This record gives sequence, C-alpha cells and structure tokens, in this order.
Amino acid sequence: MPDASAWRIALPHSAAAVPLARALVRTALNDVEPSADSDTAELLTAELVANAVEHTAAGAPIELVVELLTDGCQVEVHDGDPRPPGGLTARPADAQPDPWQEHGRGLLLIRALSSACGHRRTARGKAVWFTLPARANA
Repeated sequence: MPDASAWRIALPHSAAAVPLARALVRTALNDVEPSADSDTAELLTAELVANAVEHTAAGAPIELVVELLTDGCQVEVHDGDPRPPGGLTARPADAQPDPWQEHGRGLLLIRALSSACGHRRTARGKAVWFTLPARANA
C-alpha cells in the first residue's frame, strides 16, 4: 500500500471477511499515535462488513478502506449494491429494534458509537462509512 495513511484491501464475500477486516483495522490503528479506539473501530467495521456480506449478491466484490486522519480514522466498506443501507440515518426515538430479533442493531451501534456515519454511491455500488475521533489519552 503506497500511502501509509490509507489502507485498502479486497475482502472475500464470505464470513471470513469479518475477522480479516477486524485484523486490518487493529493493525492500522495500532501503528499510529494518536489513534482512534481500535476496539470500537473493530466492532463497527465488523458490523459494516457483515452487512455487506449478508445483503449483497454472492461473489460481489467487497472492499475495506481505512483512512488514518490527524484527528482519528474513517473506515469505509464498499460493495456492489447501490441501494442505501436501511437504518443508517437517525430514526425516531420510538423506533427501537425488536428485542426478540437477532438482527437490526448493527447500524444502531454505528450511529451511537461513531462521531459521524453515512453512505455514498460509487461507480460500482456504494460505500458505507463511519469516523471515530482520536483517543484523548493516546
């Protein structure tokens, strides 16, 4: 990777993508000071990658981009589906996930734990992203 402040990697379209993405984020954030909270970054990255694997066509490319910023990091997951992710934008306070359902909390976590998040269309689909600030004690 030519630019040390940005990491980009193609991920397999399988459950194996999640631990690979977590490891890349952990490595990227542990290599710089100050860095964002790598535990939170790993958790949120795992949610985005798992969503990309689950909600896109089998075999469709998935790419992880980790950008190290002077004041934290930004993580993007690119996939081939141009449809926006449901539930990434803020919902009314009364629209809580069903406590009996196993799914539906990942994007809620991203909204709650990141300093910003969103999505954008790309030439090949979409990118879903979040940012985290640098740790104050880093």
